Amino acid sequence: MSASQIYRLGFIGAGKLAGSVIRGLIRAKFCPPGDIIASEPNEQTRAALQKETGICLTAENAEVAERAEVIFIGVKPAMVLPVLQELSDKLQRKLLISLAGGVRISSMEKVGNARFMRALTNTPAAICHAATGIACGTRTTKEDADLMKKIFGAIGVVVEVEEAQIDAVTALSGSGPAFIYTVIEALAKGGTKMGLSDDVALELATQTALGAAALMQESKMSPEELRKMVVTPGGTTAAGLAVMEKLGTGESLVAAVEAAAKRGQEMAKENS
Repeated sequence: MSASQIYRLGFIGAGKLAGSVIRGLIRAKFCPPGDIIASEPNEQTRAALQKETGICLTAENAEVAERAEVIFIGVKPAMVLPVLQELSDKLQRKLLISLAGGVRISSMEKVGNARFMRALTNTPAAICHAATGIACGTRTTKEDADLMKKIFGAIGVVVEVEEAQIDAVTALSGSGPAFIYTVIEALAKGGTKMGLSDDVALELATQTALGAAALMQESKMSPEELRKMVVTPGGTTAAGLAVMEKLGTGESLVAAVEAAAKRGQEMAKENS
């Protein structure tokens, strides 16, 4: 890479979540691969991402801080503030977007003179099906917010929320895929228990979840309305739903989101 090149987007940390965002941006053709630079300490992760996306990779965070116009912080929550402190002189007045849960904008603004935002997204960003919530800081401009909506809008759905709501976004969108995978896995296990092979059950469960979500998105109908389209009184679906209600399946998912959000609040206190 050229020693004087300035990159449009930079990523400090290119692991699972940041790597998903990068893959999505390349897939969406948001910008040429040569406009993105990312730092990642793991050599295997760097090599795999470079081969897959064609972006510029480095092991040095400082290189990204110096040469990128807009910088995403994709390190683990406990490392966000130490990284910002280490690079503070190179990040002055730049736009920085934290992808981490549990680190408040106010905490970041204390350690750097940058324009901080938060973007809580998820791994389906890699295939342009992200669900992202963004929150602005005290130094954020309207242009900054518009740019983030454009970036994350290219790889999925994006909503702007107050930072007080960002822990709920983290729990619902960020942790949500893991909850959905658990539901799909459970549906498939039900299929195998009733005689289907493992691969057939998983394929059907996956497509069922995909189809149900797509129908809801396209029809704009409520979950209740769509559920009524499937249920026949005294039929098979009614029998299954009765057992789900008895076992508290819906309540357990509500509790999972609540627990994840509360953990985000705890993390914010730990990383303040």
